[in-house]
Amino acid sequence: MSKPIELYFWPTPNGFKAAIALLEMGLPFDLHLIDIGKGDQFQPHFLKISPNNRIPAIVDPDGPGGKPIPVFESGAILQYLGRKTGKFYPSDERARVEVEEWLMWQMGGVGPMAGQANHFLRYAPAMDPPQVLPYAQDRYRNEVSRLYGVLDRRLAGREYVAGDYSIADIAIWPWVRSWENQEQDITQFPNVSAWLDRIAARPAVQAAVELGKEARSNLPHDKNAQKVLFGQGARS
Repeated sequence: MSKPIELYFWPTPNGFKAAIALLEMGLPFDLHLIDIGKGDQFQPHFLKISPNNRIPAIVDPDGPGGKPIPVFESGAILQYLGRKTGKFYPSDERARVEVEEWLMWQMGGVGPMAGQANHFLRYAPAMDPPQVLPYAQDRYRNEVSRLYGVLDRRLAGREYVAGDYSIADIAIWPWVRSWENQEQDITQFPNVSAWLDRIAARPAVQAAVELGKEARSNLPHDKNAQKVLFGQGARS
């Protein structure tokens, strides 16, 4: 019997990606909360697993050759788990490329742009002193809107972004579900709205979004957490 995978997690979009995948694929796991507002991500034991001091990360005790393997970066985790289980990550090369295109679209587009929109619209105005930067707010709000338009067109006549439900949907959904924090009008994107509801109805997704719910700190108004999250440089 395989040992549980160790999941290092905090309830953020990227954290939810790994949790959803584990639950969807039926893989047992032990949950380790990494409170990013308190700086748990900078602890030496975590940096050995995730040198970029970001969640999520996993350690699979039953890795290749039966030896433990740590995996950091949420996209790499999804690909690893998909290969390990053969679920939600097709083996056919054409189908796999399609899934990977949309996975990378999330990693390089929706994630970073939505993250910046969230920062300048919610976190920066709550700083001391407040940082209200209209250019940055408009820049990232508009770019997120453009990306939502791309996704809406992609989902026209489709239930999922790349064939069947896949790690691409698992990657994108946790970011787009926060459309309100990104100040998007979801009524402009009816295909995206229907897709959000479709994914949200899945039991594994519902279970994932409950993880760590009680432990999450009061961001964006926690001043100490802001220093930890946004005050780090190369020498920190």
